[in-house]
Amino acid sequence: MASGRRQVPSYDVINTFKSHTGAKDNPLMGYVLDHSLREHPVLKKLKLCTLEHPENGMMVACEQAQLMANLAKLIKAKKAIEVGVFTGYNALNLALALPADGKVVACDVSEEFTSVGKPFWKEAGVEHKIDLRIQPALQTLDELVAAGEAETFDFAFIDADKANYDQYYEKCLLLIRKGGIIAIDNVLWGGKVLNPEKGDKDTQCIHKLNEKIHRDTRVNISMITVGDGLTLAFKL
Repeated sequence: MASGRRQVPSYDVINTFKSHTGAKDNPLMGYVLDHSLREHPVLKKLKLCTLEHPENGMMVACEQAQLMANLAKLIKAKKAIEVGVFTGYNALNLALALPADGKVVACDVSEEFTSVGKPFWKEAGVEHKIDLRIQPALQTLDELVAAGEAETFDFAFIDADKANYDQYYEKCLLLIRKGGIIAIDNVLWGGKVLNPEKGDKDTQCIHKLNEKIHRDTRVNISMITVGDGLTLAFKL
């Protein structure tokens, strides 16, 4: 193959991985959902409500959410962190996966977006499990460390502003126990990570973190092509 820059597919091409956006009319994705998705009825209601939102592309794909719920159950998670909540689909997803005494610390800065999900959390009977903190996530994560909660969480999901991805990762590593999982969303970033442009800070930050985690001996990893790309980091 000739050397040089790789051709970057359009975002629409890469986004076919996500069932409610680019792949919503893809028959193969339809087959996947028809033969694997087991969505709680209230979770489905929140998804349908979110799909009416103009920014619905920010929602976690249902097939990705189910994978993370299954991983949380597999490791018998009781405490989870979510960095970036949007309308609360995945916060609800994780809360449903945790035991009755479980807790999701949900970090976001938007009352407007998160208020969409609150009635559904209540309807599903899990609002007591979701500790929503409306402030910068870095502040919340620092507060958790300061409160002595390092290495007491089982699962973390990072899906917020990309400029702070590295800091979110490092702080979650402090908070997650050995054997716990950090899931990082948007690691393919619509294919832009193939050739990050110098002026594109978000893509640069994602690409640098991808490279860092690949070398990080503190974790075992898998990067999978679900949604917009998901890295699973298993703390050693």
